[in-house]
Amino acid sequence: MTVLKPIILVVDDNEDILFNLRIMLDKKGYDVISSTSGDLALKSLSTLERLPEVIISDIMMPGMNGYELFSSVSEKPKWNHIPFLFLTAKSTPEDIRLGKMLGVDDYITKPFKEQDLLASIAGKIARNKKSLLFSNEITKLLANFNIESKPSLALIDKNLVNLFLVQWDDVAGPILKNNYPSIKQYPFSINEISKQLFHAASSIYGHGKITKAEGFLLNIENIKFRGYVFFDAFPDNSERFGEKQYMLSVIAPTITYFDSLKIRDILKQISAKIKNKQEWDIKDYWEKVLEILFTRSLNLTSIRV
Repeated sequence: MTVLKPIILVVDDNEDILFNLRIMLDKKGYDVISSTSGDLALKSLSTLERLPEVIISDIMMPGMNGYELFSSVSEKPKWNHIPFLFLTAKSTPEDIRLGKMLGVDDYITKPFKEQDLLASIAGKIARNKKSLLFSNEITKLLANFNIESKPSLALIDKNLVNLFLVQWDDVAGPILKNNYPSIKQYPFSINEISKQLFHAASSIYGHGKITKAEGFLLNIENIKFRGYVFFDAFPDNSERFGEKQYMLSVIAPTITYFDSLKIRDILKQISAKIKNKQEWDIKDYWEKVLEILFTRSLNLTSIRV
């Protein structure tokens, strides 16, 4: 059985940099596809049988620059799950802050350390593999439920976005503690979906201690939705595992990879409140999620370098 190498798409107008990156990544077992401009990168993406695991792009390029390439990739459902890294000489604090604000997954400045780039690539690929495992598991768990594949047209778009909190109970298992909006007209049960998401994580990772918070973007094929789930815990000696484990999640008809990076920050804020036993208004945080999903604070295609 042939093991396929992970594909990395590298975009840079400097031929020497492309050559050196190809050698470095080839030695580490990656299949490298290179383009000298954003326009050519989009053409490559549209013709590939297998999509790249990661896209690495310069910013300052003739024609379509890195920001515009990022915008084009993030707008295509077929591509917007691919981790995107900027590898660039634009190294001022303002440049880095802009890249992070746009939602790019990582921002590495030239000259760079080989081990830093390789570590970033490996981390993104590993996370995507976990996300795929998660998606497959939730698909299996929901296979026996009678769920409509399309949401009701009576619901307006914003009400198809749901934010919820699930906690583990030693007796009852996962319990939906809070969600917004609490709409009964959903074509599926938020309560059931939330519990099965938690079970999917348990079946993959077990019920050992949660050593660090972890989040995943996944497809929920049974309901044609996407979800971002975030697991965390705080010490609690009354619990079987010595900690109270919980899951925060957002589900929506579409969540891009780049949306999920910003949603993760919002869920981290909620998690900090939970750990410190502080009050938090789920509607306020739901509205922050909506702002990510339904508005754009910047027109990426207008950014020139």
